Amino acid sequence: MTTTVDQITQRRRGVGLIAHDPALSAGGYTLIAPQTAGGYVYLIDIDGEVAHQWKLPVRPGRAAVILPNGNLGYNGNHAGSPERYGAWSLWHGGDFYEVTPAGEVVWRFEDDSHHHDARWLANGNLLYAGCVPLPAQFAQRIPGGTAKNAGETTYGDVIREVNRAGEIVWEWKAWEHLEPEAFPIAAGFGRNHWPLVNGLDVTADGLVLMSLRTTSGIIGVDKASGKVQLHIPPSVVSHQHAPVALENGNILAFDNGNFRKGQHVVYSRVLEIDPRTGEVVWSYQDELVNAFYTAYMGSAQRLPNGNTHVTESATGRLFEVTPAGEVVWEYIIPWFAEYPDEAARSYVPGRQNSVFQTFRYSREQLPWLKD
Repeated sequence: MTTTVDQITQRRRGVGLIAHDPALSAGGYTLIAPQTAGGYVYLIDIDGEVAHQWKLPVRPGRAAVILPNGNLGYNGNHAGSPERYGAWSLWHGGDFYEVTPAGEVVWRFEDDSHHHDARWLANGNLLYAGCVPLPAQFAQRIPGGTAKNAGETTYGDVIREVNRAGEIVWEWKAWEHLEPEAFPIAAGFGRNHWPLVNGLDVTADGLVLMSLRTTSGIIGVDKASGKVQLHIPPSVVSHQHAPVALENGNILAFDNGNFRKGQHVVYSRVLEIDPRTGEVVWSYQDELVNAFYTAYMGSAQRLPNGNTHVTESATGRLFEVTPAGEVVWEYIIPWFAEYPDEAARSYVPGRQNSVFQTFRYSREQLPWLKD
């Protein structure tokens, strides 16, 4: 006997456009690169309709963006990247493409050590996180983490910037600038990757922002010296993602909330932090706090009208909130599928509509888009 009830819980609750207040929403178009859609990238309008789409040759490693020239910058999952540890296939990228609206590939760059985030810089360079095995003696000094990974190789982050010729023009190695005792791995995470830089951005004065996933915290690194000039500690954020440098000098971050100290209920928040004082100057969380939570991935984007576009990644839920915390737009990604490779499925099983990050764009940023 077969059931007629949809067994995908998120889809059963409703997908597509859920809510929209045109008077308060910033409007525009949202770019979505679903993790399990086989390389399809969708640009949807504010009514939730697909306005444009691309088909890339590999599934996303992480996110896609619209570049200033109107092309698509795509962070693809490198088909030849070796399995460094259990969850590697889930979150590595390493196969980058720049693609025109018509689908023509005009630039490609590969680095199979890449994982998580990347930033396409205004000068045309690409900034991204990679990793290599840590020196064994250094790895032994890192406190914390779960015992299940004891004896396995521990990888450390290498942040690289490459130019259009694929040449490395800047490189930063975590173990050369961070003291391991000051950045312990949280008890809920394994010891196979430290400190796991899952988000990057660059401030107006040139500091490279790095989100440290397994240790919690955000640092700002001076490119000339490699020294940490800014540190937002675990007392402020909890295993966060996606630090964004705002025009007012503050930092917007997606605070996931894994293993948040002193809390018996897990929940996510969006925080705006003054890096000069470490003070949270604005935040959003759901009235029912556990109604907004993603254990992994997640991002937030400040919009021109002061609203904030939020990506609740694991559930494929995208929404927009006003400065007062009112939800004025909500959309659930309707594309569901399992991860294509067994290693990723073992880490996150089931049919997914997840996405690493999504971004909102105005009509003016898409001059090639047909009405």
